[in-house]
Amino acid sequence: MNTEGIVARRYLPWRRLFALNWRTTLFCYIALLPILALFAYVRVIPIGFSVVLSFYKWKLISPLKPFIGLDNYTQLMSDDNFILALKNTTIYSLSTVLISIVLALPLAVFLAGGRRLSAFYQTVYFLPVITPMVPMAIAWKWIYDYNYGVLNYGLSLLGITSVPWLTDPEIALWALVIMGVWKIIGYNLVLFLVGLRNIPASYLEAASLDGATAWQRFRYITFPMMMPILAIVMTFSIIFTFTDFQLVYAITRGGPINSTHLLATLAFQRGIAGGELGEGAAIAVSMVPFLVFATLFSYFGLACRKWQQGEAND
Repeated sequence: MNTEGIVARRYLPWRRLFALNWRTTLFCYIALLPILALFAYVRVIPIGFSVVLSFYKWKLISPLKPFIGLDNYTQLMSDDNFILALKNTTIYSLSTVLISIVLALPLAVFLAGGRRLSAFYQTVYFLPVITPMVPMAIAWKWIYDYNYGVLNYGLSLLGITSVPWLTDPEIALWALVIMGVWKIIGYNLVLFLVGLRNIPASYLEAASLDGATAWQRFRYITFPMMMPILAIVMTFSIIFTFTDFQLVYAITRGGPINSTHLLATLAFQRGIAGGELGEGAAIAVSMVPFLVFATLFSYFGLACRKWQQGEAND
């Protein structure tokens, strides 16, 4: 009996499969080359150039680019405007993220229950996400207007004095937080709805049969199983708000008295408007550690999914 022929025929399909996988993988990499090249051109190269530029003192009107090492970063540590922008960015980002999550999660639970016009409400809430920010920022600027704004007009009907939303340094940042929540709440709502619809209905039905109330089902089943989605929502929300530029620049341009300057707007003001490209690049690069922290938070949040599958957390 020709055992070698039998063995060869037996393993021939596996060899063909291996060859097919290798060719398919190579084809995928080749097909991705244009996308990777575009991504490198649009994202990687500008970020790398900004990092390199942050070590130079380069003014926009001067061709000289003397290397100064970490001087741009050390100067930022004693720059009151940078410290204020970092404080404003932290307050704006955390406040917008937390308020939007607190509002979006109950809305998602409400809409996930098969309410009437649920799809309509989802569309309405998601519209700000896909609407261009600059035109909507101009509309919000009219809403906040001290003399003719709709918001102050409504307050006047209630007997409340008009509020200088965008001209008072103590209030202007919180006015931007309201806009930020309006902008991002629809995005968080959609992600929460996806997470809620992936929860097995049998878990909730079993808890209901055991006498669990609606709050107990949410507290002990829905909310724990939403933790991975919550980590993703928080991560992307922090990234979106921490690097926000259009909203602030279109309305206040960092004023009044730098009270609404975020790191992104300050980097633009120093680097482009002020001509200090090296200093502006250093401000932009200083945001990277915070974004890395947000990404790591998402990773450790996703690790919580292990207990849902009967495994212990690391």
